[in-house]
This record gives sequence, structure tokens and C-alpha cells, in this order.
Amino acid sequence: MADAFDIEEIFPDDDAAVRLPRRQSGPAPQGLALTLMADYTLRTRAWLPSAAIVALLVESGVSEAGARTAISRLARRGVLQNRREGRHSLYRLAAAAAGQLSAGGQWIVSAAAAADSWDGWWTLIAFSLPQQERSRRRELRGRLRWLGYAPLYDGLWISPHALTDPAAGQLDAVAPGSLTVFRARHVEFGAVARRDPLQAWDIAAIAGDYDAFISRWRPLLPRIAAGGVGGAEAVHARTAVMDTYRRFAVLDPRLPIRLLPPGWPRPAARDLFVAVYDGLARAAEAHVRAVAARHGDGTPASVSAHTVAEILAGVAAS
Repeated sequence: MADAFDIEEIFPDDDAAVRLPRRQSGPAPQGLALTLMADYTLRTRAWLPSAAIVALLVESGVSEAGARTAISRLARRGVLQNRREGRHSLYRLAAAAAGQLSAGGQWIVSAAAAADSWDGWWTLIAFSLPQQERSRRRELRGRLRWLGYAPLYDGLWISPHALTDPAAGQLDAVAPGSLTVFRARHVEFGAVARRDPLQAWDIAAIAGDYDAFISRWRPLLPRIAAGGVGGAEAVHARTAVMDTYRRFAVLDPRLPIRLLPPGWPRPAARDLFVAVYDGLARAAEAHVRAVAARHGDGTPASVSAHTVAEILAGVAAS
């Protein structure tokens, strides 16, 4: 089964010689479909009619053809399972995908929630793979990005956090025997030859992304507080806010606050995300349940929305 968190959804052209994490403009249909399924069926792994998934994606601005293609591709990748029930085609998250999404969701929401207790040590990962092993190089770079690493130089990736055993296992599975891992402190030795480790990330661009996120979602808060956002709008907003926010776990993987410009917008963006995502949970759940019933046999599916706190605690897939 392919990784449920496909790095192409965030960095679609990673084969290019790019040093800094880049941002994708606009929603990717597969990413939206996956976010939608995770937001309302991760706990139950409920079967949803394909027509209901298409209808929900269309409400989020995806064309009907694009929605059907996204569902089909996710099924071919093994992320979704398919079955027929009478005249209805149904889909649900594969068990392995649900496990990945649960763990990935924890990483996404914990990246901004953790205390800033950096010890001053950097983790550096050097790798060497033959040019002809293009697919493996691509997979390795994608996995490194999801783990919060960025390229400081060709073949040398860096993170301010220690490499955990599970993460090391993921990397070794992709490129066994091809990696060397170091833990080191940065040493100043002259302005001319200096390249600061933080230059592996485009700090100004990341701050701009945070500011754009805050500008987009803050105006919605008064309406959410007043109960004025419901139905399709609630689902669309909740799916979009998660689909956008999840990118920050890669773009800004808990970079040490003390190294960043004053007033770094990560905490404000996280508070806003929680307010929107949790504030719309019940209204969005009701709409997804109604759409599933309308496009199925009339029986509401076992749809269940979860909060950010529940994601952080670990949403157990049944």
C-alpha cells in the first residue's frame, strides 16, 4: 500500500533540484478526499457511498470528474478499499491507511503544540543513492520531508530534533545501508564561509504562509461562535482548514522559536486552527451523515468527527 500521506500532495515536483521546501497553491483532490475520509470515518472506518464522497468533494470545489478520479487513484494505491452493495459502490479507509492517518494526525497537531525545549543539537542525515534509482531517491526525500527534515546541501538533510527509532526504521526501509546519521552543534567560523542551518528552510515564505492562513480563517470565528456556519459550508471549511494546516508540520517542523524572528506566528495559527476545526465538528458531522444517507440506502453511516485533542491523544481506528 502506498503511503497515505503522499508527499506529492505538498511537494508535487520533488525530482527537481530544489533546496527549500516549496508550497503548492490550491487544493489537491486526492489530499482533500483523504482529509475528508480521515475527518469523519477514521474512528469507525465507515463505508461511504462513492456518490456521497463525490458530492462532498464537489461541495469543496472539486469537479465531479476530478473527484471520481481522486477516489479511483486512492483505491488503486491501496489507501481506500472498495465493495459493491446492490447498486451502490462503497469505499472506506484501508486498515493500514487508517493507522498511518492516526499517527500522521498526531504529528500534524503536535508539531505546533509541543513546548519549545530545543537542546541546541541538530540531526544531520547524509545519503547516497545512484541517479538511476530515481524512484527510491524520490521516496526517501519525501519521507525525510514528512519527518521534518530539509536539505541543507545536496544529500545532506537537517532537523533540529533527534531521529526516533520508528522514523529511523521508516528511512532504513526505503534506503537500507545508504544513510549516515549525525548529531551535531552548529559552529560559527566566519561570515564568508558560513551557512546557517536554518537556511535549509525558507523562513520568510513560511511566515507568509502562516500570515495568509490567519488572514483567511480569522474572519470566520464570529460566525462559528454564533452558530452561523452549518451544512456544506461547515464541511468545506473544516476540510479546507485541515488540508491547509497539515502542511505546516512539514514546512515548519517545530523549528526552535529562539532561532526565529520575534512574534513567530506558529502559536496564533495553531489556536485559530483549533477554533475552526473543533468549532465546526458537530455541524460538519451532521452534514456528512445526511449526505451519506441521501446517496446510500437511507441509513446514516457511522460517521464520527473528532477534535484536535482527540487527534493528539490518538484516534484509534476500529
